[in-house]
Amino acid sequence: MEQKKYFFAVDLGATSGRTIVGCISDGRLDLEEVTRFPNNLIEQGGHYYWDILALYFEIIRGLKEVAKRGLEITSIGIDTWGVDFVCIGDDGAILRNPRAYRDPITFEAMDDYLQHVITRKEVYNITGIQFMHFNSLFQLYAMKSEGNTAFEHAKKILFMPDALSWMLTGKEVCEYTIASTSQLLDPRTKELDERLLASVGLKREMFGKMVQPGTVVGMITEEVQRLTGLGPVPVIAVAGHDTGSAVAAVPAKDRQFAYLSSGTWSLMGIETPEAIINEESYEKNFTNEGGVEGTTRFLKNICGMWLYERCRLEWQTLSGSSCSKEENGLSHAELQGSAMEVEAFRSIINPDDKVFAAPTSMIGAIQQYCRDTRQPVPETRAEICRCIFDSLALRYKQVFQWLQEFAPFRLDVLHIIGGGSLNKYLNQFTANATGATVLAGPQECTAIGNIMMQAQAAHLVDDIWQMRAIIANSTEMVKYEPQDEEIWNKAYNKYLNITKE
Repeated sequence: MEQKKYFFAVDLGATSGRTIVGCISDGRLDLEEVTRFPNNLIEQGGHYYWDILALYFEIIRGLKEVAKRGLEITSIGIDTWGVDFVCIGDDGAILRNPRAYRDPITFEAMDDYLQHVITRKEVYNITGIQFMHFNSLFQLYAMKSEGNTAFEHAKKILFMPDALSWMLTGKEVCEYTIASTSQLLDPRTKELDERLLASVGLKREMFGKMVQPGTVVGMITEEVQRLTGLGPVPVIAVAGHDTGSAVAAVPAKDRQFAYLSSGTWSLMGIETPEAIINEESYEKNFTNEGGVEGTTRFLKNICGMWLYERCRLEWQTLSGSSCSKEENGLSHAELQGSAMEVEAFRSIINPDDKVFAAPTSMIGAIQQYCRDTRQPVPETRAEICRCIFDSLALRYKQVFQWLQEFAPFRLDVLHIIGGGSLNKYLNQFTANATGATVLAGPQECTAIGNIMMQAQAAHLVDDIWQMRAIIANSTEMVKYEPQDEEIWNKAYNKYLNITKE
């Protein structure tokens, strides 16, 4: 009998992280969660930070648990959210905790950079990346402008998954998919652009060697082996950007599909062989991020479940109760179910309006937006949730229509993956709004994509289509067909009048 191979995935999101073990056998993938932990956004001194050492600690804790269970893992892979990075000093030590992309210092940096350094059109023509104030380019510019000590003394700059791989192995790399989120990379050359680096006072040698997903970074150090009880296990540079790993896990049968990676952020796009950089993609602010096997993820960021998550957190805080979320009406089932009992399309927002980026109160921001646009103000939990779900589905329709204009094929199927794929109401709304058949699942797509790239590095699978066939064989997808076309078209016209984008 063939010996089973186990792969260890570290999947870090902007609100939580987990470690997962995956095993492929008989054409199926089985997953087991090892640990789960919060990823806390830390506010101090007017700035937001990530605790990189806490994340490293959690990786070590997960590896210790694997060793304790006696599992012999084949490799380790790490994926994280995009754009953020770690500054390393001359002595090989981390210079401060890394800034988080929601840090307010970036709010004005983008406009200042594009006005005084390199124009918006030039930056887009080089990178094909959508303009978001927290992109690495503008974070670096903001740090340079403020005289940030960590920035000024950095010998190396490593993106988040690369920094954690470095902490495990001592080896520095710059993985392609995570680098592509930075707005520093040219998708044509597949390298960091020297002019953009120079514009923020950096040089190419300050970053690791560019590597593609599936590359071996190195073996875990003797220190990590001692801490965990493991042997010399290799760390693989998977698709380090969590969306890159997620899209690799879309269980599609062919190339004619769109995807919606639904979580804190919603990312809707298509997979293309080359970057799409033209006047229309520039005007609509679409992005070209790196995918596996040289593909491009042509997509647009949408605010996503951030709106819902922040409101839910506020309600939890306001309740001040030790009761469970189920007992105080804050479970997902309770909130989402109650939203279906109130009037549809009563209040509509643009989920991507800048007022929702990092408000002190998300509930207050939604209510104020409705006041400013002369709509009924949602007051109850049910009304606020319904406003969020209706608005997200209508925004999805808008972006889906734009994608159809760019795609060289007809988009009849939309794969919804990630944690948001469990929201059956929003899935049906999305089918209704877009007019496409929605296939929901898998939920753990990021970890699955991470593990499958490790399996490819171990020569268990040949290419992405074999990976996707295994994933489809291992996943129970839920189908949603469009309904109520006339009602949703009328609501969409209302959305366009309110948002005026």
